[in-house]
Amino acid sequence: MHAAAPAPQGPPPYQVVGKHAVMPETRHDEAARFNYLANMNQFLSAEFLPRVKRAYDKRALPRFHSEHGRPPEHRREVRELMSEEPAYQAWSAMRRATMEQRQQAGRSVVLRQLDRLNATAKAAAAEPGLQLDPNFLPPRYLTGVDHHCMPGGYLCELAPDDVSAPANYDVGIFATTGGALGRYSDGGGMAVAEWLKREHPEFKPRRILDLGCGLGHNTLPLAQAFPHAEVIALDAAAPMLRYGHARAVSLGVTNVRFVQGNAEAVKEPDASFDLIVTCMFLHETSYTAIKRVFGETRRLLAPGGISLHIEQPQYQNMDVYEQFIRDWDAYNNNEPFWTTMHEMDLTELATEAGFDRAKVFETGVRAVVDAALFPQAAAAQKQEDYGRSAAWYVFGARA
Repeated sequence: MHAAAPAPQGPPPYQVVGKHAVMPETRHDEAARFNYLANMNQFLSAEFLPRVKRAYDKRALPRFHSEHGRPPEHRREVRELMSEEPAYQAWSAMRRATMEQRQQAGRSVVLRQLDRLNATAKAAAAEPGLQLDPNFLPPRYLTGVDHHCMPGGYLCELAPDDVSAPANYDVGIFATTGGALGRYSDGGGMAVAEWLKREHPEFKPRRILDLGCGLGHNTLPLAQAFPHAEVIALDAAAPMLRYGHARAVSLGVTNVRFVQGNAEAVKEPDASFDLIVTCMFLHETSYTAIKRVFGETRRLLAPGGISLHIEQPQYQNMDVYEQFIRDWDAYNNNEPFWTTMHEMDLTELATEAGFDRAKVFETGVRAVVDAALFPQAAAAQKQEDYGRSAAWYVFGARA
C-alpha cells in the first residue's frame, strides 16, 4: 500500500493575527468568517485554478487552434476564449464573491467599533510623526474608485478623524493572503529589508522615502531595519496616514513621519533620500503619474542611493495564458490601471526620467516566512537557495 500523501497545510487561524492599538477586535463569528474566506481563497488558488488551466489546455486551446490554425497570440484572445469556459466562469465568480464577502466582513467589524478606533487614532495623533494637509487635493486616479471592492476606496471618510478604510484593509488582509504576509501583513517590507541586508550589507541609508505607503505595513520593517534613519511615509489618503501613524506608535516605531502628499510632486529637496521604495503602488496610479513618480524618484535620490519598486511582474516575455490570469484584477477587482501598468517598459521610463540604463535592474526578493505562523516552511526556507525562493518582483535603479 502506498503511504497517504500529507494533507496540505491550511492558512493559520485568524486568531493569531498581529494585534496593536488600532487593530479592530473580532468576535468569535467574525473571526470564523475570516477563517472561511482564507480557506476558500486557498482552495481557489491551489485546487480550483489548476483545473481552469487544464480546461484551457484540454478543451479551449484545441478548439481555438482548430478554428484559427494557430494558438492565441494575445491575452485578449485568451479572455474571449475562456469567457465561455464553465471552469473559468465558476472560478472567476467565486473569486469575485470572496472579495465582496471579505469587504463586507471587514466593514461590519470596523463599523461596530468605529468610534473607539477613531478616538484611539486621534489620541495617538498627539504624538509626533503625523503631518496632514487640510487643503490637499488627491490625484484624480484615486477618487471614485472602490479599489479591491473596498467601498469608497482609500480616501473614504465616514466621520471626523476617520480611519474606517485602513482599519477595514488591515483587519481583512490577513485572511485575503492566508497569513502569507506574516502576522502584521508586512511581508513586502520584510523582504526588501532582508534583500538589502544580503545584497548591500554596507548600505546604511540616512533618509528613506516610502511613496504610496498606505497604512505603513511595509514602511515599519524598513524603519526597524534601519533604526537610525529618518523615514518619510507619504500617501494621499488622510485616513491611511492617521491609522498608520497610530499603528506605528502602538508598535513602538518612532523614526517614521507620516506625511500627506502627492508622489508626483514631493515637497523635499533634491538628492535628499538614500532609499526610495514603493510596494504595490504603481499599478494604482496612471501612466502619466508613473512617469512623474519616476522623475521625482530620480530627483530625490542621493548619489549612490537605491530605488526599489515592488510589483507584480511585467507582462513582457510572459505566456499569454499567464497574462490573462494575472489580468483578472483589472476586469474583476476594481484595478483600472492594472493592465496598462503591467504592459509598460519600466526600463525605458526610468531612463527617460534620467537614470543611467546601466544602473537600472530587475530582481526578485524572497518573501520572509513568519516562523510563528508557518514553522515548518520557515525551517525549510533556511535551507533553500535565496534566488530559488525569491518570490517578489522588484524593479530598481541606482543613482
